[in-house]
Amino acid sequence: MTMTPLPPLREVIARHGLAAQKSLGQNFLLDLNLTGRIARSAGSLDDHDVLEVGPGPGGLTRALLEEGARRVVAIERDRRCIAALEEISAAYPGRLEIVEGDALATDMKTLVRAPARIVANLPYNIATPLLVGWLQTEPWPPWYDSLTLMFQREVAERIVAQPGGKTYGRLAVLAQWRAEPRILFDIDRRAFTPPPAVTSSLVELVPRATPLAEADPRLLERVVAAAFGQRRKMLRASLKSLGCDPLPLLDAAGIEPTKRAEELSVEAFCALARAFAASR
Repeated sequence: MTMTPLPPLREVIARHGLAAQKSLGQNFLLDLNLTGRIARSAGSLDDHDVLEVGPGPGGLTRALLEEGARRVVAIERDRRCIAALEEISAAYPGRLEIVEGDALATDMKTLVRAPARIVANLPYNIATPLLVGWLQTEPWPPWYDSLTLMFQREVAERIVAQPGGKTYGRLAVLAQWRAEPRILFDIDRRAFTPPPAVTSSLVELVPRATPLAEADPRLLERVVAAAFGQRRKMLRASLKSLGCDPLPLLDAAGIEPTKRAEELSVEAFCALARAFAASR
């Protein structure tokens, strides 16, 4: 599919006065070779709706359409970017829907048709809450079949971290419980305008057909938050924040009270969540 001729992104940014705003977590990608690589990393987009959050001037949006997405739904909070996105919409009639609003307050599943994928250079200030929201989608399996997302490198490392390390925490447990995450590649900070302070990474998360182990999502979240909220403490102390005696919970889950949160596998946290549910 040949891209309909569009003006260079730098020209679009200058014409619409789209200086990236730090308050919105904006860092624009202008290299169309790079945005093309990101779009291709999401796999074949033929016959897929693609949800994009924070498109900015539309560099990745162009690439998603160029790579054959059936339809792209772009959620953009910054009103200044809408006119630039409308130029892309005019070049690809009927294939780009622009939604002006806050992604955190948007019911995204109602905007797309199956099969759907989420591909985005996420605004850094809302990247983690967006991911957690997508991972807590009900029912499971979710309405999307993959997530291909840009994060700061340190966040990407936390998503794929294994038990025993300092980066292993709440995000790793929630992500790996319901999905299979992997870091695809890093992107140098100089690729962005303006350059962020750190390297970024593209992460793929493929939903598991069934979670690693049985657990109530809300209770698992509470248990994980309590355990890692005081990660230096032993579980017999950190889990007191759940409002109950943690020793029977740990015993029911077969976990030593002297363990610390970072030592537990995802399955062990699920066992704790089941024990917590049974105690209520």
